[in-house]
Amino acid sequence: MSKGNSTFSVLGSDLSIKGDIKASADLHIDGSVEGDIACSSLVQGETSTVTGAIKAETARLAGTVNGSITARELVILKTAKINGDVFYDALTIEQGAQVEGRFAHRDTKPSLSAAPQPAKQPELSVAN
Repeated sequence: MSKGNSTFSVLGSDLSIKGDIKASADLHIDGSVEGDIACSSLVQGETSTVTGAIKAETARLAGTVNGSITARELVILKTAKINGDVFYDALTIEQGAQVEGRFAHRDTKPSLSAAPQPAKQPELSVAN
């Protein structure tokens, strides 16, 4: 782990935070967060509760989330309880996980422009 920006932040189970969290590093949450979370990689412990939107490159969720989730690679573990819409590129859900919301595969190309591109309809693909 001698790379320049490979840091890891941990929010312990005794912490309760109100407010948005932005981290350029990896984040491990065991406590409770009331606010939006934006980070590179998120690991959520079983005892953790997040009320707010989550945006991460990769996310591994084992606790409760009340809000939308947007991730490139998302793993929802069997202990997870998700209440909100899920936007993903790659998705893994363990048997026993509870999800109340819609699943939507994200467009593979990030579109930052406001102009719609109707000519490029995404193809339906089945993951193995």
